Amino acid sequence: MYFREPTADDGSEIFELVKKSKVLDVNSSYSYLMWGKYFNQTSIVAIVDRKVVGFVSGFLQPTAPDTLFIWQVVVDQSQRGRGLATTLLLKLIKRLESMNIRFVEATVTPTNTPSNNLFKGLAKKLGTEYTQYECFSEKQFPDPSHEAEIAYRIGPLE
Repeated sequence: MYFREPTADDGSEIFELVKKSKVLDVNSSYSYLMWGKYFNQTSIVAIVDRKVVGFVSGFLQPTAPDTLFIWQVVVDQSQRGRGLATTLLLKLIKRLESMNIRFVEATVTPTNTPSNNLFKGLAKKLGTEYTQYECFSEKQFPDPSHEAEIAYRIGPLE
């Protein structure tokens, strides 16, 4: 397994990986091409046998350039339970050290236990604290079945 920045050529594999997860919001295939081309420096893929088996998409917040927002984290079923999501996040944060990132943020629905555990565990591994707040309420979503999105703010990073 190795890790690298995604490319536009990874977009279709990433799209399929997210679709197969059956838990993440699936965005347009075009959006994953965009992540590989324009947000690749703040994203990461894990590769096994020339196949994308893990993906983290992130971006620096325009109004808070010291904050890395993690948009999606996905791991192929064959690689789950091995700590790959945490490894991807840690490798991405390490790669971005020169950008002076002080905080990591992400949103998670209350019932997404694996992702809630991921971000709590990330704060612990980074030796820092996290705070939570409601980022988007249920009422803000056009789909009445969508849960609120709770933001994690992890940091400050050393």
